[in-house]
Amino acid sequence: MKLAFSTLGVPGLPITDVVRLAATHGYHGVELRAHPEEPVHPGIDRAERTDVAAEFKAGGIEILGLAGYTRVAAPGDDEPVLAEIRELLGLARDLGAPFVRVFPGGDTGRSPQEADAVAARRLGTAAEYAADLGVRILLETHDSHRTGADALRVLGAVGHRHVGALWDVMHTWLGGEQPQQTYAALSPYLGYVQVKDIASADDKTPLPLGSGILPLTETVEVLSRHGWDGWLCWEYEKRWYEAAAPLPELLGQGREHLARLVNESA
Repeated sequence: MKLAFSTLGVPGLPITDVVRLAATHGYHGVELRAHPEEPVHPGIDRAERTDVAAEFKAGGIEILGLAGYTRVAAPGDDEPVLAEIRELLGLARDLGAPFVRVFPGGDTGRSPQEADAVAARRLGTAAEYAADLGVRILLETHDSHRTGADALRVLGAVGHRHVGALWDVMHTWLGGEQPQQTYAALSPYLGYVQVKDIASADDKTPLPLGSGILPLTETVEVLSRHGWDGWLCWEYEKRWYEAAAPLPELLGQGREHLARLVNESA
């Protein structure tokens, strides 16, 4: 398995420093938070995109994916949602990133069945754009669809290889799902896995990996047992928890912890 971290843990950090941190601490890649607060987002021009891609290539670090904020089951017309996804896909194509992340966002007063249908319809349309650009859209286990079983209802209806799943281990755990259950639901669609650690369901302040209660060991064991050899990405949510310890000083320990879990489960 290859290891990455998300720039959500180092909000606003210049790309040069992001690449340096990844290389210094032995990570293979980085998930870029695609938001106007960050150096990389759909509003940057072609020259800036070329520079970002060149920085990563020179540092020997891969861009794992773009973490977007489009909510595919949100109320309203389809076109604004599809336009956001197209912008993300274009940025990913220009940067050489294989994945873009979207959220479900169906927890807005509509029934689960309606949310599933809206998300599936939009993702099915967006899949054609994604296929043309060679990028894969990943629906994260999050908000209204926090378990693998929830996400499967949408992904099964879409049925397109350019639409898959991003497994966030915190949300599936909060949804009461065991790692084996999540893997069974998402394995045909799995793009990559976001790992993190927290103290409890009531205190989601990010912690160093291995110091909280999330089932990281069990998750890696399940993935290894089934021969899955994709990405583990540490999403340290510093952006939302300013009191959390700075991520850079934790990166070395985090990589060692993940590498140990992978080696022990091999």
